[in-house]
Amino acid sequence: MVLSLALALAVGASCQIRSPAHTVALVELYTSQGCSSCPPADQWLARLDDRAGRVVPLSLHVGYWDYIGWKDPFAKREFNERQRWLAERNRNRTVYTPGVFVNARETPRWSDGAAFETTVRAIAARPAAATLELAVERVEGARIDVRARGELATAREGDARLFVALTESGLATRVKAGENRGETLQNSHVARGWSGPLPLGDRRVSLPVPSDEPARLALVAFVQDAGQLATLRKIESLVVPPEQSAIGNDAVYLLCASGLLASKAGAALIGKSGHAVTTRNWATVLKRHALVHRSAA
Repeated sequence: MVLSLALALAVGASCQIRSPAHTVALVELYTSQGCSSCPPADQWLARLDDRAGRVVPLSLHVGYWDYIGWKDPFAKREFNERQRWLAERNRNRTVYTPGVFVNARETPRWSDGAAFETTVRAIAARPAAATLELAVERVEGARIDVRARGELATAREGDARLFVALTESGLATRVKAGENRGETLQNSHVARGWSGPLPLGDRRVSLPVPSDEPARLALVAFVQDAGQLATLRKIESLVVPPEQSAIGNDAVYLLCASGLLASKAGAALIGKSGHAVTTRNWATVLKRHALVHRSAA
């Protein structure tokens, strides 16, 4: 239910690129050099290159652990704010590191290889809900000028926005204080430049270039619409026991114990979701459930 399409372009490899026909998983890691739990997650994110074409990894360093003793040189305030924004839309009142979001959904089981691969495959199996084009127009001095274009594949309700980032890999930092004191930390896919949210359409963005080694740099663009998720969370707040609800990657499910017409959440879902609604009585649901289990046996 959250529109998210990502695209990455190696700065030294090509001048332009267009998004594929399938949905690409945007994997956001919120990390900090001041957190002793983060290095394993940083190493995990660096290995996601093996899923090229299905995953765009993005390392966003936060600064809320700087007070412990080490000021993360890659932290940005907007990344603190973005993580809090994502957490709120996932009904989480706290932020933490390492924190992983896949297409704007909190993913606490990121270290479970099988579960993560299942998530990526499910995302890649869906047709892209938007198209992206990304091109380098000019690199001059310490700036890079980029043209990014994002469009929805079909007209739909929501609040989709375009984001562009410049990332750097192969970074090594000798940490002199805090929880990781004495360690040399390796970081890849680190967001060094950031622009967004931007309106969809043709946009020109200028970003700082942190390195004179193009092979370590990449441009990332993505279109994301978490507005629908926020709407569905509001509908979910109308659920009254014994009603039950669940929000999945492709659909929202609502069990109306007293019938759809008697449910405030059901009425809101039909009226505000912006998507097709299919209803089934409980007896039919149980029969379908039994058929699935028999076929899997």
